[in-house]
Amino acid sequence: MAAPTNDERSLFTLIGELPDTISNLVKAEIDQIKAEVTYKVKHFGIGSGFFVVALVVLPFLIFTLLAAAIFALALVMPAWAAALVVSGVLLLIIAVLVWIGIVNFQRGAEPLESVESLKADLDALKGTGDYDRRY
Repeated sequence: MAAPTNDERSLFTLIGELPDTISNLVKAEIDQIKAEVTYKVKHFGIGSGFFVVALVVLPFLIFTLLAAAIFALALVMPAWAAALVVSGVLLLIIAVLVWIGIVNFQRGAEPLESVESLKADLDALKGTGDYDRRY
């Protein structure tokens, strides 16, 4: 007698094969996730390397542009005054950036609303807190 095909297997046979099928499916999904993560990590690493190289070259560009600005201003004023004007502009930019940084640090130092909400929820579960004193 010939072995039953997939369409002719009994319900009990299919139920018996279910754990192996699920196990194989989970293993295949895990292998796929590993492959995708490896692919993404590889490309994030390559991209990060290029960003690092760009950041290494960036200061040279900035110094060159500052020198060009000083030389351009030196055409209409003394060189020392041109360097002083460019330095003043840089000082103003630095001051604005520091101010923006301080404002953002102050915003970041505020307590998280979700933490406060979670504490209130836990107090409600315990039967303590301000929720029962509103009325």
